[in-house]
Amino acid sequence: MRDMKEKKELEQAAPEETGGAPERKPKKSAGRRVAKALGRILCVLLVTLAAALAGVFGVAYILARGPSPTAQSLFVLSLRETSAVGFIADIFLSPEEIAQIEAGRGQERVVQTDPSLVTISNEEPSTEPDRWGLVDEDGDGIIIDEVKGEGYSGYMMVVLDPSRVIMGSVPESFGVRGYTVEEMVQVFDAVAGTNAGGFEDEGGTGNGSMPDHTVVFKGQLYASGSGTGSGFVGLDDEYKLHVGLVGSQALRDAHIQYGCSFGPVLVSNGKDAHPDNMASGINPRTAIGQREDGAILLLVIDGRQVISLGATYSDLVEIMLRYGAMNACNLDGGSSSLMYYNGEYVNNCASVIGIRPVPTTFLVLKEGARESGGY
Repeated sequence: MRDMKEKKELEQAAPEETGGAPERKPKKSAGRRVAKALGRILCVLLVTLAAALAGVFGVAYILARGPSPTAQSLFVLSLRETSAVGFIADIFLSPEEIAQIEAGRGQERVVQTDPSLVTISNEEPSTEPDRWGLVDEDGDGIIIDEVKGEGYSGYMMVVLDPSRVIMGSVPESFGVRGYTVEEMVQVFDAVAGTNAGGFEDEGGTGNGSMPDHTVVFKGQLYASGSGTGSGFVGLDDEYKLHVGLVGSQALRDAHIQYGCSFGPVLVSNGKDAHPDNMASGINPRTAIGQREDGAILLLVIDGRQVISLGATYSDLVEIMLRYGAMNACNLDGGSSSLMYYNGEYVNNCASVIGIRPVPTTFLVLKEGARESGGY
Protein backbone atom coordinates (compact mmCIF):
# COMPACT_ATOMS: atom_id res chain seq x y z
CA MET A 1 0.00 0.00 0.00
CA ARG A 2 2.83 2.38 0.90
CA ASP A 3 4.50 1.81 -2.49
CA MET A 4 1.20 2.38 -4.33
CA LYS A 5 0.60 5.64 -2.41
CA GLU A 6 4.08 7.01 -3.14
CA LYS A 7 3.73 6.12 -6.82
CA LYS A 8 0.39 7.96 -7.02
CA GLU A 9 1.84 11.05 -5.35
CA LEU A 10 4.74 11.08 -7.81
CA GLU A 11 2.36 10.77 -10.77
CA GLN A 12 0.28 13.74 -9.51
CA ALA A 13 3.38 15.90 -8.95
CA ALA A 14 4.84 15.21 -12.48
CA PRO A 15 3.57 17.41 -15.35
CA GLU A 16 1.41 15.70 -17.89
CA GLU A 17 3.00 15.13 -21.27
CA THR A 18 0.23 16.98 -23.09
CA GLY A 19 -0.85 19.53 -20.47
CA GLY A 20 2.42 20.65 -18.86
CA ALA A 21 4.00 24.18 -18.88
CA PRO A 22 4.25 25.64 -22.43
CA GLU A 23 7.63 25.77 -24.04
CA ARG A 24 9.20 29.27 -23.83
CA LYS A 25 10.04 31.06 -27.08
CA PRO A 26 13.44 32.72 -27.36
CA LYS A 27 13.33 36.50 -26.73
CA LYS A 28 14.16 38.94 -29.53
CA SER A 29 17.36 40.84 -28.96
CA ALA A 30 17.18 44.52 -28.00
CA GLY A 31 19.07 45.42 -31.17
CA ARG A 32 16.44 43.81 -33.38
CA ARG A 33 13.62 45.62 -31.56
CA VAL A 34 15.37 48.99 -31.95
CA ALA A 35 16.10 48.32 -35.64
CA LYS A 36 12.48 47.45 -36.27
CA ALA A 37 11.26 50.61 -34.52
CA LEU A 38 13.72 52.77 -36.45
CA GLY A 39 12.64 51.14 -39.67
CA ARG A 40 9.03 52.03 -39.00
CA ILE A 41 9.93 55.62 -38.12
CA LEU A 42 12.05 55.95 -41.27
CA CYS A 43 9.23 54.56 -43.36
CA VAL A 44 6.79 57.10 -41.91
CA LEU A 45 9.26 59.94 -42.50
CA LEU A 46 9.86 58.91 -46.12
CA VAL A 47 6.14 58.67 -46.80
CA THR A 48 5.57 62.07 -45.15
CA LEU A 49 8.43 63.62 -47.14
CA ALA A 50 7.13 62.16 -50.37
CA ALA A 51 3.66 63.51 -49.64
CA ALA A 52 5.08 66.94 -48.78
CA LEU A 53 7.14 67.05 -51.97
CA ALA A 54 4.16 65.97 -54.00
CA GLY A 55 2.13 68.72 -52.36
CA VAL A 56 4.79 71.36 -53.03
CA PHE A 57 5.14 70.22 -56.63
CA GLY A 58 1.38 70.33 -57.03
CA VAL A 59 1.12 73.85 -55.64
CA ALA A 60 4.05 74.98 -57.79
CA TYR A 61 2.41 73.48 -60.87
CA ILE A 62 -0.88 75.26 -60.13
CA LEU A 63 0.89 78.60 -59.62
CA ALA A 64 2.97 78.20 -62.78
CA ARG A 65 0.32 76.71 -65.06
CA GLY A 66 -2.90 77.72 -63.34
CA PRO A 67 -5.57 80.12 -64.54
CA SER A 68 -4.32 83.19 -62.62
CA PRO A 69 -1.84 85.35 -64.59
CA THR A 70 -1.10 87.40 -61.44
CA ALA A 71 -0.20 84.33 -59.39
CA GLN A 72 1.88 82.99 -62.27
CA SER A 73 3.80 86.26 -62.61
CA LEU A 74 4.49 86.53 -58.86
CA PHE A 75 5.62 82.90 -58.69
CA VAL A 76 7.94 83.04 -61.69
CA LEU A 77 9.44 86.44 -60.91
CA SER A 78 10.01 85.49 -57.26
CA LEU A 79 12.01 82.47 -58.42
CA ARG A 80 13.89 84.29 -61.18
CA GLU A 81 15.03 86.99 -58.75
CA THR A 82 16.98 84.41 -56.75
CA SER A 83 20.38 83.03 -57.68
CA ALA A 84 19.94 79.60 -56.12
CA VAL A 85 16.48 78.37 -57.20
CA GLY A 86 15.73 80.42 -60.30
CA PHE A 87 15.97 77.27 -62.40
CA ILE A 88 12.77 75.86 -60.86
CA ALA A 89 10.67 78.02 -63.16
CA ASP A 90 12.26 76.18 -66.10
CA ILE A 91 10.65 72.93 -64.91
CA PHE A 92 7.15 74.22 -65.55
CA LEU A 93 7.54 76.81 -68.31
CA SER A 94 9.38 77.16 -71.60
CA PRO A 95 12.08 79.83 -72.09
CA GLU A 96 9.67 81.74 -74.32
CA GLU A 97 6.95 81.77 -71.65
CA ILE A 98 9.42 82.92 -68.98
CA ALA A 99 10.74 85.67 -71.26
CA GLN A 100 7.20 86.91 -71.85
CA ILE A 101 6.52 87.09 -68.11
CA GLU A 102 9.80 88.91 -67.44
CA ALA A 103 8.99 91.37 -70.23
CA GLY A 104 5.92 92.35 -68.22
CA ARG A 105 8.11 94.14 -65.70
CA GLY A 106 7.67 97.27 -67.78
CA GLN A 107 10.05 100.19 -68.07
CA GLU A 108 11.10 102.35 -65.14
CA ARG A 109 11.18 106.09 -65.48
CA VAL A 110 14.50 107.40 -64.16
CA VAL A 111 14.86 111.17 -64.21
CA GLN A 112 18.29 112.67 -63.51
CA THR A 113 18.57 113.39 -59.80
CA ASP A 114 18.01 117.04 -58.89
CA PRO A 115 20.28 117.68 -55.86
CA SER A 116 18.58 121.03 -55.18
CA LEU A 117 15.48 119.16 -53.96
CA VAL A 118 17.46 117.97 -50.92
CA THR A 119 18.58 120.45 -48.27
CA ILE A 120 20.71 118.94 -45.50
CA SER A 121 19.19 119.86 -42.15
CA ASN A 122 21.39 121.28 -39.42
CA GLU A 123 18.70 121.05 -36.76
CA GLU A 124 19.52 119.45 -33.43
CA PRO A 125 17.73 116.15 -32.66
CA SER A 126 14.36 116.75 -31.05
CA THR A 127 12.16 114.72 -28.73
CA GLU A 128 9.15 115.95 -30.71
CA PRO A 129 7.82 113.96 -33.70
CA ASP A 130 9.13 115.16 -37.05
CA ARG A 131 6.85 115.80 -40.04
CA TRP A 132 6.82 112.04 -40.72
CA GLY A 133 5.78 111.25 -37.17
CA LEU A 134 9.14 109.80 -36.08
CA VAL A 135 11.04 110.58 -32.89
CA ASP A 136 14.70 110.01 -32.05
CA GLU A 137 13.88 108.85 -28.53
CA ASP A 138 17.41 108.06 -27.35
CA GLY A 139 19.05 110.97 -29.15
CA ASP A 140 21.64 108.92 -31.02
CA GLY A 141 20.57 110.23 -34.43
CA ILE A 142 19.20 106.86 -35.54
CA ILE A 143 15.54 105.86 -35.58
CA ILE A 144 14.42 102.25 -36.06
CA ASP A 145 10.78 101.96 -37.10
CA GLU A 146 8.93 98.69 -37.67
CA VAL A 147 7.32 98.37 -41.10
CA LYS A 148 4.28 96.19 -41.77
CA GLY A 149 2.18 95.61 -44.84
CA GLU A 150 0.09 92.96 -46.54
CA GLY A 151 2.20 89.80 -46.37
CA TYR A 152 5.41 91.42 -45.21
CA SER A 153 7.19 93.02 -42.25
CA GLY A 154 10.55 94.68 -41.80
CA TYR A 155 12.40 97.70 -40.46
CA MET A 156 13.19 101.22 -41.58
CA MET A 157 16.35 102.82 -40.21
CA VAL A 158 16.37 106.62 -40.44
CA VAL A 159 19.84 108.19 -40.12
CA LEU A 160 19.31 111.90 -39.42
CA ASP A 161 22.85 112.96 -40.33
CA PRO A 162 23.73 111.76 -43.85
CA SER A 163 27.43 112.46 -43.31
CA ARG A 164 27.53 109.39 -41.08
CA VAL A 165 26.57 107.06 -43.96
CA ILE A 166 29.33 105.56 -46.10
CA MET A 167 29.93 102.57 -48.33
CA GLY A 168 31.55 99.83 -46.29
CA SER A 169 33.80 97.85 -48.62
CA VAL A 170 37.30 96.36 -48.77
CA PRO A 171 38.36 96.65 -52.44
CA GLU A 172 41.64 94.82 -51.90
CA SER A 173 39.57 91.75 -50.99
CA PHE A 174 37.49 91.79 -54.19
CA GLY A 175 37.69 88.35 -55.77
CA VAL A 176 39.21 86.86 -52.63
CA ARG A 177 36.70 87.04 -49.79
CA GLY A 178 33.52 88.80 -48.76
CA TYR A 179 32.42 90.10 -45.37
CA THR A 180 29.17 89.69 -43.47
CA VAL A 181 27.37 92.91 -42.55
CA GLU A 182 28.47 92.41 -38.95
CA GLU A 183 32.11 91.97 -39.99
CA MET A 184 31.98 95.09 -42.15
CA VAL A 185 30.51 97.08 -39.24
CA GLN A 186 33.45 95.93 -37.11
CA VAL A 187 36.06 96.69 -39.80
CA PHE A 188 34.86 100.32 -40.01
CA ASP A 189 34.05 100.68 -36.31
CA ALA A 190 30.49 101.59 -37.25
CA VAL A 191 27.27 101.23 -35.27
CA ALA A 192 24.90 99.99 -37.97
CA GLY A 193 24.69 98.77 -41.53
CA THR A 194 22.86 96.87 -44.24
CA ASN A 195 23.96 94.88 -47.26
CA ALA A 196 24.27 96.88 -50.49
CA GLY A 197 25.11 95.89 -54.08
CA GLY A 198 25.07 92.60 -55.93
CA PHE A 199 27.92 90.19 -56.50
CA GLU A 200 28.92 87.25 -58.67
CA ASP A 201 27.15 84.24 -57.21
CA GLU A 202 27.14 81.27 -59.58
CA GLY A 203 24.81 78.59 -58.28
CA GLY A 204 23.84 80.67 -55.25
CA THR A 205 26.86 79.50 -53.25
CA GLY A 206 29.42 82.23 -53.96
CA ASN A 207 31.64 83.73 -51.29
CA GLY A 208 30.36 87.26 -51.87
CA SER A 209 33.76 88.62 -52.81
CA MET A 210 33.34 90.09 -56.30
CA PRO A 211 30.88 92.90 -57.16
CA ASP A 212 28.94 92.21 -60.34
CA HIS A 213 28.89 95.91 -61.36
CA THR A 214 30.65 99.19 -60.62
CA VAL A 215 31.44 100.17 -57.02
CA VAL A 216 32.64 103.59 -55.87
CA PHE A 217 34.65 103.69 -52.65
CA LYS A 218 36.25 106.91 -51.41
CA GLY A 219 35.76 108.43 -54.85
CA GLN A 220 37.57 105.59 -56.67
CA LEU A 221 35.83 103.35 -59.20
CA TYR A 222 36.17 99.58 -58.96
CA ALA A 223 34.83 96.83 -61.28
CA SER A 224 33.88 99.63 -63.68
CA GLY A 225 34.34 97.32 -66.65
CA SER A 226 31.09 95.60 -65.65
CA GLY A 227 29.05 98.78 -66.10
CA THR A 228 26.63 100.50 -63.77
CA GLY A 229 23.74 98.05 -64.07
CA SER A 230 20.09 99.11 -63.96
CA GLY A 231 20.17 101.28 -60.87
CA PHE A 232 23.42 102.78 -59.63
CA VAL A 233 22.93 104.61 -56.33
CA GLY A 234 25.54 106.71 -54.57
CA LEU A 235 26.33 109.60 -52.23
CA ASP A 236 28.13 112.66 -53.54
CA ASP A 237 30.62 114.91 -51.74
CA GLU A 238 27.74 116.90 -50.22
CA TYR A 239 26.12 113.76 -48.79
CA LYS A 240 23.27 113.81 -51.30
CA LEU A 241 21.96 110.56 -52.74
CA HIS A 242 21.84 110.08 -56.53
CA VAL A 243 19.93 107.29 -58.27
CA GLY A 244 19.96 105.89 -61.79
CA LEU A 245 23.35 107.17 -62.89
CA VAL A 246 24.64 105.39 -66.01
CA GLY A 247 28.29 105.12 -66.99
CA SER A 248 31.56 105.93 -65.27
CA GLN A 249 31.64 109.52 -66.50
CA ALA A 250 28.24 110.22 -64.95
CA LEU A 251 29.58 109.03 -61.60
CA ARG A 252 32.57 111.35 -61.87
CA ASP A 253 30.44 114.29 -62.96
CA ALA A 254 28.18 113.81 -59.94
CA HIS A 255 31.22 113.61 -57.61
CA ILE A 256 30.06 110.27 -56.22
CA GLN A 257 32.15 109.22 -53.22
CA TYR A 258 30.38 106.02 -52.17
CA GLY A 259 28.00 103.91 -54.20
CA CYS A 260 27.11 100.63 -55.86
CA SER A 261 25.04 99.17 -58.65
CA PHE A 262 21.81 97.26 -58.34
CA GLY A 263 18.28 98.48 -58.97
CA PRO A 264 15.72 99.17 -60.03
CA VAL A 265 15.37 102.80 -59.04
CA LEU A 266 12.27 103.14 -56.84
CA VAL A 267 11.79 106.89 -56.36
CA SER A 268 13.29 109.68 -58.43
CA ASN A 269 12.93 113.36 -57.41
CA GLY A 270 10.03 112.56 -55.12
CA LYS A 271 8.07 110.54 -57.69
CA ASP A 272 7.41 106.87 -58.29
CA ALA A 273 9.88 105.58 -60.90
CA HIS A 274 7.33 102.92 -61.92
CA PRO A 275 4.63 104.63 -63.98
CA ASP A 276 3.27 101.30 -65.14
CA ASN A 277 3.39 99.55 -61.75
CA MET A 278 6.47 97.48 -62.63
CA ALA A 279 5.90 93.79 -61.91
CA SER A 280 8.18 91.83 -59.61
CA GLY A 281 8.26 88.80 -57.38
CA ILE A 282 7.81 88.60 -53.61
CA ASN A 283 11.15 88.35 -51.84
CA PRO A 284 13.25 89.68 -48.94
CA ARG A 285 14.34 93.21 -49.85
CA THR A 286 16.88 95.89 -48.98
CA ALA A 287 16.67 99.49 -50.18
CA ILE A 288 18.22 102.91 -49.57
CA GLY A 289 16.66 106.36 -49.90
CA GLN A 290 17.00 109.99 -48.79
CA ARG A 291 14.45 112.47 -47.49
CA GLU A 292 14.36 116.12 -48.54
CA ASP A 293 16.01 117.08 -45.23
CA GLY A 294 18.95 114.80 -46.06
CA ALA A 295 18.12 111.96 -43.66
CA ILE A 296 19.12 108.57 -45.10
CA LEU A 297 16.53 105.78 -45.20
CA LEU A 298 17.76 102.19 -44.94
CA LEU A 299 15.05 99.56 -45.36
CA VAL A 300 15.00 95.78 -44.95
CA ILE A 301 11.98 93.54 -45.51
CA ASP A 302 11.97 89.97 -44.24
CA GLY A 303 10.84 87.21 -46.58
CA ARG A 304 10.40 83.48 -47.17
CA GLN A 305 8.85 83.15 -43.72
CA VAL A 306 5.35 82.35 -42.56
CA ILE A 307 4.97 85.75 -40.88
CA SER A 308 6.59 87.67 -43.77
CA LEU A 309 6.57 86.29 -47.30
CA GLY A 310 8.39 89.27 -48.78
CA ALA A 311 7.70 92.46 -50.70
CA THR A 312 7.40 93.56 -54.33
CA TYR A 313 9.10 96.57 -55.89
CA SER A 314 5.79 98.40 -55.71
CA ASP A 315 5.67 97.73 -51.97
CA LEU A 316 9.11 99.31 -51.62
CA VAL A 317 8.03 102.39 -53.58
CA GLU A 318 4.98 102.83 -51.33
CA ILE A 319 7.09 102.46 -48.17
CA MET A 320 9.79 104.86 -49.33
CA LEU A 321 7.27 107.54 -50.34
CA ARG A 322 5.48 107.12 -47.02
CA TYR A 323 8.74 107.84 -45.18
CA GLY A 324 9.39 110.92 -47.31
CA ALA A 325 11.99 109.64 -49.79
CA MET A 326 13.00 112.06 -52.54
CA ASN A 327 15.22 109.43 -54.15
CA ALA A 328 15.42 105.70 -53.47
CA CYS A 329 16.84 102.55 -55.02
CA ASN A 330 16.42 98.84 -54.52
CA LEU A 331 19.53 97.00 -53.35
CA ASP A 332 20.50 93.32 -53.33
CA GLY A 333 17.82 91.27 -51.58
CA GLY A 334 16.98 87.65 -50.92
CA SER A 335 19.41 85.80 -48.68
CA SER A 336 21.62 88.90 -48.43
CA SER A 337 19.01 91.21 -46.86
CA LEU A 338 20.20 92.09 -43.37
CA MET A 339 20.24 95.07 -41.02
CA TYR A 340 22.71 95.28 -38.13
CA TYR A 341 22.45 97.77 -35.27
CA ASN A 342 24.15 98.13 -31.89
CA GLY A 343 25.71 94.67 -31.81
CA GLU A 344 22.95 92.52 -33.28
CA TYR A 345 20.97 91.78 -36.41
CA VAL A 346 17.62 93.52 -36.40
CA ASN A 347 15.83 91.29 -38.91
CA ASN A 348 15.87 87.59 -39.77
CA CYS A 349 18.22 86.06 -42.33
CA ALA A 350 16.36 84.25 -45.12
CA SER A 351 19.30 82.00 -46.04
CA VAL A 352 19.12 78.33 -45.06
CA ILE A 353 22.93 78.12 -45.11
CA GLY A 354 23.50 81.01 -42.74
CA ILE A 355 24.50 84.64 -43.04
CA ARG A 356 26.22 85.31 -46.33
CA PRO A 357 29.32 87.44 -46.98
CA VAL A 358 28.98 90.40 -49.35
CA PRO A 359 31.43 92.80 -51.03
CA THR A 360 29.56 96.04 -50.28
CA THR A 361 27.48 97.48 -47.44
CA PHE A 362 26.01 100.82 -46.40
CA LEU A 363 27.27 101.66 -42.92
CA VAL A 364 26.38 104.21 -40.25
CA LEU A 365 29.42 105.60 -38.45
CA LYS A 366 29.50 106.58 -34.80
CA GLU A 367 28.41 110.11 -33.91
CA GLY A 368 31.16 112.62 -34.62
CA ALA A 369 33.13 110.18 -36.77
CA ARG A 370 32.48 112.25 -39.88
CA GLU A 371 33.41 115.92 -40.07
CA SER A 372 31.47 118.36 -42.23
CA GLY A 373 32.81 119.65 -45.52
CA GLY A 374 33.18 116.45 -47.55
CA TYR A 375 34.44 112.91 -47.14
